[in-house]
Amino acid sequence: MGTTAAGHVGRVGRVALMSIHPKYANQILAGAKRVEFRKRPIAPDVTHVLVYATAPVSAIVGAFAVNEQVTLAPQMLWRRFRHVAGIGWADFTAYYTGRQSGTGIAVGDVLVADEPMCLQSRLGLFRPPQSFQYLPTETGRTLLGEMQSVNRYSTA
Repeated sequence: MGTTAAGHVGRVGRVALMSIHPKYANQILAGAKRVEFRKRPIAPDVTHVLVYATAPVSAIVGAFAVNEQVTLAPQMLWRRFRHVAGIGWADFTAYYTGRQSGTGIAVGDVLVADEPMCLQSRLGLFRPPQSFQYLPTETGRTLLGEMQSVNRYSTA
């Protein structure tokens, strides 16, 4: 497949665990979706996102390095990232209905878990985050180190 993440994830700062629908999680891991849209930004010191695929998968399936994070009016966000969005205009506008701004998190290097990781057994969490939550750096670093590096991307 690829090489292990050790030495390939770069500097690890803050790590966020992010709930993402399986369709979009798979697109990110396959390299087809190179931006994750959110209604609010993550902390500026987040360097990596662990991808938790929601039901029916219900597990951590991979991760990505954060290349950049951009907060703009939804139409400007769409103009900037539509070519790597992995989502259609109708779904995008429905997601941001009534919002003055949105955030695009540009996907960097992608890591894939050899086996899906259970939240309860790996992190002691019984419930996934509604959107995202921050993890202790050592915990994030450990989980990233267990994944396989499969893709390297430049900023979207």
